[in-house]
Amino acid sequence: MSNQTNRMTADTAERVLFTKEMRATHTILLPNMLPRHFKILSRVLNQYGYKTELLEDGLNGDSQAVIDAGLKYVHNDSCYPALLVIGQFIAALKSGRYDTHKVALLLTQTGGGCRASNYVALLRKALVRAGFEYVPVISLNFSGLEQMPGFKITLPMIPRLLYSILYGDLLMLLVNQCRPYETARGSAEALADRWSDRLADEMTSGSTSYRRVKENYRAIIRDFAALDGVKNRKTDPRVRVGIVGEIFVKFSPLGNNDLENFLVSEGAEPVLAGLLDFCMYVVTNNILDYKLYGIGKTRAKIYGIADKFFLSKQQDLIDIVREDGTFTPPTSFTHTRTLTKGYVGMGAKMGEGWLLTAEILELIDQGVNNVVITQPFGCLPNHIVGKGMMKPIKETYPDVNLVAIDYDAGATKINQDNRIKLMLANAK
Repeated sequence: MSNQTNRMTADTAERVLFTKEMRATHTILLPNMLPRHFKILSRVLNQYGYKTELLEDGLNGDSQAVIDAGLKYVHNDSCYPALLVIGQFIAALKSGRYDTHKVALLLTQTGGGCRASNYVALLRKALVRAGFEYVPVISLNFSGLEQMPGFKITLPMIPRLLYSILYGDLLMLLVNQCRPYETARGSAEALADRWSDRLADEMTSGSTSYRRVKENYRAIIRDFAALDGVKNRKTDPRVRVGIVGEIFVKFSPLGNNDLENFLVSEGAEPVLAGLLDFCMYVVTNNILDYKLYGIGKTRAKIYGIADKFFLSKQQDLIDIVREDGTFTPPTSFTHTRTLTKGYVGMGAKMGEGWLLTAEILELIDQGVNNVVITQPFGCLPNHIVGKGMMKPIKETYPDVNLVAIDYDAGATKINQDNRIKLMLANAK
């Protein structure tokens, strides 16, 4: 009877609003999908009157506590990213580090058909079960799914948020291209940390012109190109291994058992498309809704403007990386979204949809013939557009080395590592 009562209470829990007054009293906890990007994004939010903190739980070898909290308070049929994100929040609330009556939790929602759109509801149920039903949950979305009176993304914030993503993408790209070659271990990460702090300070200290952003791009690239050993990437190249998949498991060290570090330790160079690509995927889908189904004409026009804006900013970054000549630049999203022709229709947009297939083909187009497809166990959309695309892609590119790795609370790291080692052995 008590279990039934708890379940009913969780299912009928009222939404706790994050009010305007809470901006002055509450700390907003952020999940840590992309540590470098989110560090800068967190500082931008602070600049606009919010007090935010990026969670580190589970990122320093203590992931089991996060997994255990997720398993305890999330239904075991929920996808692994939901379990990890909610587990990270619950573990933080139970840690004793916070006055739990003065914290709020922030999650993003895309509004698509992926189970990720239900994370907010799952989190609220978990909070009730854990005894934190009074903690507000903020949905960060651009789909009108939920509104919170105390949290708004305003027009002045958007350029800074975009620049944070671009800076994060550039730092991620450079770190991954430097770490396999650095003479002093950890020098690329240390340089990225220094630049992250500098950029965060600059983004919150006053006006940020786009001219200044491009100057920073060049300065960052020069600093990374000057690291000891980096010039060896031209004369002694490592095996390049692409990483694609569900967005959280693809990017988060917590979600993929620190896959990038593992690849570097095995002598490989990780290659990932940036977060901006996913943002442009969401923008493209809103345009496609009108082209394919005749819905959202006004919305499609607005997103069309956003699409041109994002593409121009990405092209500037590509041109500046290419101008230096040391590093391999990202691929323009204009080209990426043409690659799915003959493989998957662009109406396939559940989960990462056509983007996941496009990113595999983009990597092959770059000459990266070894690709790890990361997927939460049981994620049907991404199994179809990821693992399900392996056969048709290999029919066209028989020399490509593809491996699909499931990530789940019940999956063992050693099994995952061994399968990747086998792929690397074949690559070498």
